[in-house]
Amino acid sequence: METVEMNSVSLKRPRSEDDVASADEIKRQKILEKSKAENDSGQSIETVTEQREDAKSEIIPNEESEEQEEEELEDSDEDGDPESFADMMKHGLTESDVGITKFVSSHKGFSGILKERYSDFVVHEIGKDGRVSHLDDFSVPVDDEDPPEETFTVLSDEDKQRLEELQLFKNKETSVAIEVIEDTKEKRTIIHQAVKSLFPGLETKTEDRDGKKYIIAYHAAGKKALANPRKHSWPKSRGSYCHFVLYKENKDTMDAINVLSKFLRVKPNIFSYMGTKDKRAITVQEIAVLRITAQRLAHLNKCLMNFKLGNFSYKNHPLKLGELQGNHFTVVLRNITGTDEQIEQAMHSLREIGFINYYGMQRFGTTAVPTYQIGRAILQNNWNEVMDLILKPRPGAEKGYLVKCREEWAKTKDPAAALKKLPVKRCVEGQLLRGLLKYGMKNIISAFGIIPRNNRLMYIHSYQSYVWNNMVSKRIEEYGLRAVPGDLILKGATAVHIEEGDVDNYTIHDVVMPLPGFDVIYPKHKIGEAYKEMLVADNLDINNMRHKIRDYSLSGAYRKIIIRPQNVNWEVVAYDDPKIPLFTTDLDKLEGKPLPVLPTDGKFRALKMEFSLPPSTYATMAIREVLKMDTSIKNQTQLNTTWLR
Repeated sequence: METVEMNSVSLKRPRSEDDVASADEIKRQKILEKSKAENDSGQSIETVTEQREDAKSEIIPNEESEEQEEEELEDSDEDGDPESFADMMKHGLTESDVGITKFVSSHKGFSGILKERYSDFVVHEIGKDGRVSHLDDFSVPVDDEDPPEETFTVLSDEDKQRLEELQLFKNKETSVAIEVIEDTKEKRTIIHQAVKSLFPGLETKTEDRDGKKYIIAYHAAGKKALANPRKHSWPKSRGSYCHFVLYKENKDTMDAINVLSKFLRVKPNIFSYMGTKDKRAITVQEIAVLRITAQRLAHLNKCLMNFKLGNFSYKNHPLKLGELQGNHFTVVLRNITGTDEQIEQAMHSLREIGFINYYGMQRFGTTAVPTYQIGRAILQNNWNEVMDLILKPRPGAEKGYLVKCREEWAKTKDPAAALKKLPVKRCVEGQLLRGLLKYGMKNIISAFGIIPRNNRLMYIHSYQSYVWNNMVSKRIEEYGLRAVPGDLILKGATAVHIEEGDVDNYTIHDVVMPLPGFDVIYPKHKIGEAYKEMLVADNLDINNMRHKIRDYSLSGAYRKIIIRPQNVNWEVVAYDDPKIPLFTTDLDKLEGKPLPVLPTDGKFRALKMEFSLPPSTYATMAIREVLKMDTSIKNQTQLNTTWLR
């Protein structure tokens, strides 16, 4: 099998005058439309609009106390026109900057637009039993224990506000009294049920005051009640977890969980899931929540935009990260320029050979300071550089207040002064500045530790990914697409070297390569030495990947070089209107929407493709192999603004 090197291939390819005219038209539509911006490991090429949002600060997920003022600032801050954004993104990364340089197929590349609409990218989760998650049922399991529907409407907005403040200990009241206007036993029962089901931790009783009946709500078990939903209110015969399928549009998983928890008035940590999914996409995945009824969840369908919940069931277990088998993707590439023959060659190669299992560009950040550089400084124990890389001014696309914060930091090195310039405190920069205020400039380690653990580890995982990408490119350049003596394969969870006499028993699809760490072995050929040389150049010792701080010790892991997607299907369709959907979603089917009617000879052509990938594999890298194009924001933005001229 032949390997093909990528020499900074741009998204822009030579086109005829007709191609240019149609491309101009569709790109104008793209900018005019300005659609708002996935596997577990971020499996998507982000479009310009989304990248502009994501480039501006590293937002910390799962922050429970979201301030409305901060949300408005984040939502409303736009950064100029597309051309000025492209100019800023000249400072961004290209694929070759992070070691992505090879292709495995020999077909000629062609152009296409991914995610012109977020509905052009659909992800369905594949559960541990191999079943693909679909939203196809809104019905609620019949349960005699469920309260009547009136439970959700009997309380006024003012009552709900007072009860929520009581529940969260936000006022000095020890109880809240709700007058029973229509005094019947049935009415009182419904109010009791409403308070207890909507506000976990509160108990109720009925009192007579001045000849009127009141329902009195109060705390039964102090602040502990907030952490533990009342056990006695949940039927023993019913599983403690309600599992449901979440269909979401243009929201990432953590944002969705935060919205659900806010509407349900519970903490986000009672939700569990198997993997996070993309923002700029339609995604379908399973979620589990502790002791919230299906009836109450289904009620959210009436008041939430861009979400639908269904396929409810009660089970005795939560979900765990990583339990999924993978994800099934349905992707539309619009305005493709390839011939039918090129497309057939590309898709046959994807199905038969696969693609290099690179970590996608999302892993490395979108600004002029890549996340892997911060990870390298952490591993070097160079904390002044960690602080400097996160806080110093940087060229590229960022929100105005972040620019001002960085300028203030460069001028004064005063955490308090820099923090004043930062209205959105939930970003990494804000967290680090808070830490420096708390612990002082001489204790950067503790200050950095204020940032949530997953975000801190993101940096060193980015460095591991950077090393892996570079090493796999060297491996393919040196030995091509065949297994060779000294390569590594997995036997169970254990990596072993391929010996000379066994080499014919394996193919490139069996070969793995390590992410650097203290608990892995390395290939026995030239690439093993290349790992050591790369780490030495970065002032790191490959034989000592344990860090003084346990969190930052890298054990390492193994990752397949080549991934061959499963269930690969494709179709080329014609269309005239860039806004028309080119397939029906789960929600379309539930709502009885017909298939879009497409012309037989439209102005534009689109490639619809479907494939399944295992966890932690980037769909963008599969699409890159098909199109033979650089998936970096830098290249995408250069193309987008070129087409507008």
